Amino acid sequence: MTTTAKAKLPKTQVPAVSIHANQFSKVNRISLDAISDIATHASDMLVEVRESMLKPHPRKHPPVYTTAQVAALCKIDRMKANYFVSSRSDLELPTGTLSGKGSSRIFSLEEAREWVKKVGPYKKRGENALGKKIAIGNFKGGVSKTSTAMTLAQGLTLCGRDVLIIDLDPQASLTALTGLLADSEVTEEQTVLPLIYGEQTSLEYAVQKTYWDGIDLIPASAALFSAEFYLPFKQSKDSKFQFWNVLNKGLEPLLDRYDAIIIDTPPALSYMTINAFMAADGLVIPTPPSALDYASSTQFWNLFADLSANMKQNVPGLEKNFDFIHVLLARVNTQDAATHVVREWIKKTYEGLVLPMEIPETTVTKSAAAEFGTVYDISKYEGSLKTYQRAREGYDRLVETIDMQLVALWTAEENL
Repeated sequence: MTTTAKAKLPKTQVPAVSIHANQFSKVNRISLDAISDIATHASDMLVEVRESMLKPHPRKHPPVYTTAQVAALCKIDRMKANYFVSSRSDLELPTGTLSGKGSSRIFSLEEAREWVKKVGPYKKRGENALGKKIAIGNFKGGVSKTSTAMTLAQGLTLCGRDVLIIDLDPQASLTALTGLLADSEVTEEQTVLPLIYGEQTSLEYAVQKTYWDGIDLIPASAALFSAEFYLPFKQSKDSKFQFWNVLNKGLEPLLDRYDAIIIDTPPALSYMTINAFMAADGLVIPTPPSALDYASSTQFWNLFADLSANMKQNVPGLEKNFDFIHVLLARVNTQDAATHVVREWIKKTYEGLVLPMEIPETTVTKSAAAEFGTVYDISKYEGSLKTYQRAREGYDRLVETIDMQLVALWTAEENL
């Protein structure tokens, strides 16, 4: 994957409803049929843009790793890694392929993950411990919710974990980060909707592989909007129907298959968001240190509190506990003078919940996003190494923190 969006946008026919400068003085009415034309054109354009950004391959491909990078993932020095390669040890580690530049080797993501599992210092989940569900949520868009979900999933796989990501947002941004286009490549039957409609009792039917070894996906599409009508309708017809517990029940058969299940939610207190939160063992709330985002975050907590109180009042015996709730400072622009002030507001407001790392806003993350990727998708950054390390450090620390919590939770379960 390249590091900047250098590919030129494809030339496509402009839809007939486009407005030219000399038309601003006229009344222009656009019919519903024209809206359909715009939608079709937008979908076609998105396909061409994706293929242009991902040339020479029309699909995403995972990064590759040098021996030094594999050693870093395994927390060992390069000399020891070279020894493992040359000695053909009993561990039967992949030896990679010669890169054509001397004796240097290149390892695929799958090979690197095998090294991590065999050599890395990460404690494995015990047979009696179940995978943990983590919901990424915020009621405001543009706060790095989806990129947080994807990078957390990728980072955990680099700790040797097996991860399932679930896209509950009809905008399907998480699905797009895996290289799939929702409107043309995802059917309703591949989403959580058959579970919502009661046609399925487990989400096993919807799981599919992705380009990234260790990450499976349940994708989203615009059809998920219908869940916001069906769930309250079903509740009105059946007083015993637990509209908030549908996702949780559907995930139960998958908990021994994955170490972590990461759920990306819509930017609203929707029925799907409620399902995600009620299913989750932990919450991560990305919050940029800007005044508007800070104000929005207070609405998030107030609405969530009102919902919780209402549900406890109307559902006898309802209990819900989270193993952790984290506020993550995301999209941090240190060049903005207001950032420092709002950061302190957030820390004082959510004392004890704010994670000790921050996700900076950098040219690296912007370039990666323009190519339907994240910092973990980059095999080799062609710009400043310092800039890349700064962009990735925050995510590495987030992953390390969450992984430590997963291990602690698994250990507690095993000791019961």
